[in-house]
Amino acid sequence: MTRQQNASWQITKPAVTSRHGIVASQSRVAATVGAKIMAEGGNAVDAAIATSFALGAAEPWMSGMGGGGYMVIRPANGPAKVVEFGMRAPKGLRTEDYPITGGKANDLFPWPAVQDDRNVFGATAVAIPGQVAGMALAHETFATKPWADLLAPAISLADDGLPVDWFAQLIIGGSARDLHPFDASRETFLDDAGFPKSSGWTALGETRCDLSRLAASLRVVAAQGAPGFYTGPLADSIIADLHAAGGRHRLEDLSTYRATLVDASADAYRGHTVLGTPTLTAGPTLARALDLMAGNWHPRGTAPDATAYAAYDAAIRQANIERYETMGDIENEPDPSCTSHFSVVDAEGTMVAVTQTLLSIFGSRLMLPGSGILMNNGIMWFDPEPGKPNSLGQDKRCLANMCPTVVERSDGAVFALGASGGRKIMPSVAQLISMVLDYGMDLDTALHTPRLDMSLVEQTIADDSLAPEVLSALEAALPHPVIPAPRTIFPLHFACPSAVSRLAGINAGATEIMTPWADAVAAER
Repeated sequence: MTRQQNASWQITKPAVTSRHGIVASQSRVAATVGAKIMAEGGNAVDAAIATSFALGAAEPWMSGMGGGGYMVIRPANGPAKVVEFGMRAPKGLRTEDYPITGGKANDLFPWPAVQDDRNVFGATAVAIPGQVAGMALAHETFATKPWADLLAPAISLADDGLPVDWFAQLIIGGSARDLHPFDASRETFLDDAGFPKSSGWTALGETRCDLSRLAASLRVVAAQGAPGFYTGPLADSIIADLHAAGGRHRLEDLSTYRATLVDASADAYRGHTVLGTPTLTAGPTLARALDLMAGNWHPRGTAPDATAYAAYDAAIRQANIERYETMGDIENEPDPSCTSHFSVVDAEGTMVAVTQTLLSIFGSRLMLPGSGILMNNGIMWFDPEPGKPNSLGQDKRCLANMCPTVVERSDGAVFALGASGGRKIMPSVAQLISMVLDYGMDLDTALHTPRLDMSLVEQTIADDSLAPEVLSALEAALPHPVIPAPRTIFPLHFACPSAVSRLAGINAGATEIMTPWADAVAAER
């Protein structure tokens, strides 16, 4: 028995199946919002937009209007498209504001440390957010229901405030020290003594975090659309608060921001098709990893063995090495990443995979006092060292780890999937793709099958539920240490996937089994 987890636990989370639409999300509350939209006649994109905004109130530390992301849409009839709404560095950013002090950064990425963690915390860490623009573009292009109707559930959730259950207490407690310096963040998530807000162990009542300022901002966006966020009084408030906190953001940064609609990348893999994000995400790296897997290893049996896991490790590591040597918004061209992921399928078979993020948990930890919006720390995505493909610079797009993907299996099954978890995302998605394509697994089986994480340079983390003989063979095969670790609620040793599938008119949805808030919800009428 490990120290972290009782070995007698047998934890499962069965997939949900239905002939109706399904939303699979890290938040059951948000998934229920999207499923209700489809039950009321909306399509998968309508549901995705409603889910996206609901997540900003249901788990505000992961994503929301202060962040950005990517959406892959595979219509039931028509070519797959990607809505790109990633974040950008401000036009007035000054690289000299981020002096390197030596050592390594202490958050998600192993960059050289920057003085006072200016690329991690506060206004100097904030990139220009794209979530509102991305959802507006998706609505304009694919949706059927009125925009305001899709934001109404998020407004209701924000009006009610965020219930502080045990899991919310865990999340807030883990970031309390970093939230404390920022007035609105402290007032919202901490109590008067500066401790995390909490509900009593046996109390019938419930503590809530006040999200009324966020609700007011959502009302502006619901009434005015994306222009209400990127221009006008709300934009003025956002920029004024960023300036007051030491940022160099301009109104022009918001007014000139544009989400883009591009063709999805389409890559062949052993007779199947993988549809993904073509630029400045982990999508191209995923395609490279799958290409290496196809060329260097052939699956056998009905589930991965030690040889398969070793092949995953080698291919994903090589693809990541190439990624960080070559990728970045070098020339600032439109052609040439703690996060929420959710996947949607509707009754007609349209698939949507969305990954959106503030980057770190609580993003920059800065909640803007005027608008109640938690802002991202997208500047941390950039390498602070100059002269690199992904070095920090003005008006550059961020190189993200997000990896929303749609997979078409040769037997007619279609899957939409992705994950949260920073650099753990792509390894998780690649392994799940192999499980459903190479081994013919359904979602229920794939989401319960052990995975590795090879996002760290010097070691591989292996699910300790792997058979002892598989772990031993893997340790002998790999040139670096293999560290067995439990699949637990906290800490997260592996990424957190959410996926939907469709085969012969039957939809299914499943989420990471160890994430207590995650679930798939069917749009039962």
